[in-house]
Amino acid sequence: MTSRKSVLVLGGSSDIGRAAARAFAKAGYDVALAGRDVAALEPDAADLRARYNVEVGLHKFDVLDTAAFESFAGALPALPEIVISIVGLLGVQQDAESDLAHAIAIMRSNYEGPALILGLFAEKFLVRGSGTIVGVSSVAGDRGRASNYVYGSAKAGFSAFLSGLRARASRGGVHVVTVKPGFVRTRMTEGMKLIGPLTVEAPVVGDAILRAVENKTDVVYVSGKWRLVMLIIKTLPEAVFKKLKF
Repeated sequence: MTSRKSVLVLGGSSDIGRAAARAFAKAGYDVALAGRDVAALEPDAADLRARYNVEVGLHKFDVLDTAAFESFAGALPALPEIVISIVGLLGVQQDAESDLAHAIAIMRSNYEGPALILGLFAEKFLVRGSGTIVGVSSVAGDRGRASNYVYGSAKAGFSAFLSGLRARASRGGVHVVTVKPGFVRTRMTEGMKLIGPLTVEAPVVGDAILRAVENKTDVVYVSGKWRLVMLIIKTLPEAVFKKLKF
């Protein structure tokens, strides 16, 4: 049995999930990767084992299957020290405006599922008296914009959930981190027009998550530029804001 700390990455097959797993493995953590397609996680697991000599477990997890959350958590070989939720669905705003099923998928993938699974682990951590919860939210949740308000509203809800959970859990020895990456060059954003100075690579996000956990940071804007940008956007009067085309 290993005495190393362990981290569970929900959404382990995403670009940011892979980056986070690598950052923690490099730092000596054992890693559990969870995703809908376990077979797709195998190459990453093999690479982490060979490269960093850590233990890597694979687990099937679907953020929309909330009824299975209890059994998923109970089937883990051990309760990890850290749980990171990187699951999410950007979706297509225009489709979500008229397709209720698509809007539901975006809302459930970015808020309901992540909030419920992290809340479940938070309760287990509170019983133990230690642990770290990490939720990857988005700057899109800082203020609703015409171009992505379905996604943004779900992320806003997720950020608010993490904020409240952090305030409560801190009294029981559990730390909660909210990560807001901004634009990240990944498969999910492929084809989108990204703003160069505000865009980071997935490994930058993975490293930022590791630092936040080890430094017990509460809220992380991966690029500090986004903190200023969103401060400006949040303070714009509504009459001005609703005329902006973004």
